[in-house]
Amino acid sequence: MSQLIKISLLAKYEIAREGLRNILSGESFQIQASGSDVSALFNSQEMIADDVDCHVIVVDGGEISFGLDACRRLAAKRVHARLALLFDHYVFEDVVEAFQIGVDAVIVKEILCAPLVESIKLAALGEKVFPSQLVNNLTSWVPAALGGDWKSSAASVGLSDREIEILESIMAGMANKVIARQFGICEATVKVHVKAILRKLGVENRTQAATWGVKNGLGEPVQLTLREVKPVRADVRPPPYSGRAA
Repeated sequence: MSQLIKISLLAKYEIAREGLRNILSGESFQIQASGSDVSALFNSQEMIADDVDCHVIVVDGGEISFGLDACRRLAAKRVHARLALLFDHYVFEDVVEAFQIGVDAVIVKEILCAPLVESIKLAALGEKVFPSQLVNNLTSWVPAALGGDWKSSAASVGLSDREIEILESIMAGMANKVIARQFGICEATVKVHVKAILRKLGVENRTQAATWGVKNGLGEPVQLTLREVKPVRADVRPPPYSGRAA
């Protein structure tokens, strides 16, 4: 992308911030803020300077509680900037929590610098970036999902046949308008069903409802979910040839 990407760095320790600054300082990025606390990114009016879409706040989550808490506070302030959270290690539950908070990119620091840069560029474009390890997690759910007694699970929480159909559609990533067209009902009716599903499952949002469906073996969510995983490949070019032609 030709537009300059503004970067704000948030890390508990200076050495982590300077390391990220060194990696990201280049022609595609402009480091505009850096700090050890969320408040350091805001001015006296509680606003982030140049709070625009082409702005990524990179949070070092070396300490899990620090990273998730920082992203939670940033999401609560409804900043326009994208959120990229770096973890030292892959833990499925932490990744799920991060996306539930509203993080745009979860990156495990086992990757090389070039894929890190490309991941942040994707986040700036509005793409969701998943750790590659998530694919292995989803794939491992296939046997459990296929063998899961989802009918008993659905019955135990009182889901109707229509609610099960709509839950499967939610797991497929369908919007309410699309679900309404699929079943020939109005969008308002779909919203009523969705609210009932969330209430019966005891969850707060569609992502948590879809997770419940996966864990209880409903449908074939793995194939659908994998489409969201966008592999990041570094743009590797061979060095220029400086010798003379024979």
